[in-house]
Amino acid sequence: MMLDLQHVTKTFFTNKPNEVKALDDLSLCVSEGEFVAIVGANGSGKSTLQHLVAGNIEPNRGDILLNDRNINLLPDYKRSKWIARVFQDPLKGTAPELSILDNFRLAALRGERKKLIIGTDKAFKQRVKTQLCLLEMGLEDKINQPMGLLSGGQRQALTLLMTVMNDVKLLLLDEPTAALDPRSAHTVMTLANRLINEHQLTVLFITHNMKEALSYGNRLIHISHGKIKRDIQEPQKGLLKPQDLYEWFNED
Repeated sequence: MMLDLQHVTKTFFTNKPNEVKALDDLSLCVSEGEFVAIVGANGSGKSTLQHLVAGNIEPNRGDILLNDRNINLLPDYKRSKWIARVFQDPLKGTAPELSILDNFRLAALRGERKKLIIGTDKAFKQRVKTQLCLLEMGLEDKINQPMGLLSGGQRQALTLLMTVMNDVKLLLLDEPTAALDPRSAHTVMTLANRLINEHQLTVLFITHNMKEALSYGNRLIHISHGKIKRDIQEPQKGLLKPQDLYEWFNED
């Protein structure tokens, strides 16, 4: 799925003393299948960019297009048919009081008209168990366990699996490993990379982990003060090192 942001500006608290221009006439075209890592200091506009694409907020000016369709006024729940998001906080994106199985069923209904009764027949249970087996976490025998009892790494891994239950085309990764220990973070990113390749997803990946920014994806974007300051293709094939990216932050 191609994503095209054309001269997008987003200002908060307009005409007030605390006015903030989060994005300033930003244009960005992401081709189908691209894995774009986005870095920048706090307040640079990274999260605002994802909020706009997800439909949580609307731009003040400019257009956001998916496959040449303007989605400026399309609400987030309608965009969820094509767009999935994994947040920094493992508690987000799932229903902690519901079982693993019911969370997967909700994910499978994303973008569809919801029903009062959520069916989980034998075929669906087997489909979920098959997916869980791939994680090698032993969760395939715990599908009736509440999601809220799982560790952060387990929840993030399951959230990633749930993003591909439907025919999602665009994946927004909002610092998905920031709250995890190094081992869990590696597991989650390895899984994410596999699912992205298998399902040929287009990805916007926000991270403060410079090693991850250089290790994954095929494009690196540096945002500063609401503008794109650097746009580098195939960063992992160049001479960039994590320290180089940290030095960019000193410039901001």
